[in-house]
Amino acid sequence: MGDQKTILVVDDEPDVVIYLTTLFEDHGFNTMEAEDGIKALDLAKKCKPDLITLDITMPEQSGFKTYRYLKSDIELKNVPVIIITAMGESIGNVINKFTGFPQPEGFMSKPINQQELIDLASNLTYDL
Repeated sequence: MGDQKTILVVDDEPDVVIYLTTLFEDHGFNTMEAEDGIKALDLAKKCKPDLITLDITMPEQSGFKTYRYLKSDIELKNVPVIIITAMGESIGNVINKFTGFPQPEGFMSKPINQQELIDLASNLTYDL
């Protein structure tokens, strides 16, 4: 079997981070954690994760700004991102309105569907 894929979980809610990291680890992924966008970017640059889950509403730096930095960074722009947020499906429409703002590879509303998230993460990391 190949190397385990690593997912960077970015969320400012500790309970959500624990929930997601446990879910991913129970399905064979390695995980890293960041509680805001600034820490997420630093960690992503150092560790080059295979996938990033990203909350939108966070202190220090919003998920929007973090996403934009990720997708404009030459070393990180191809890392798949799944937006996981309580803001609802309408956030996809907001992302569409940003000029030059590429679509995330996945989107999920909280509360998440566990199997759907694992399937999406597996499909996105398998292709790398």
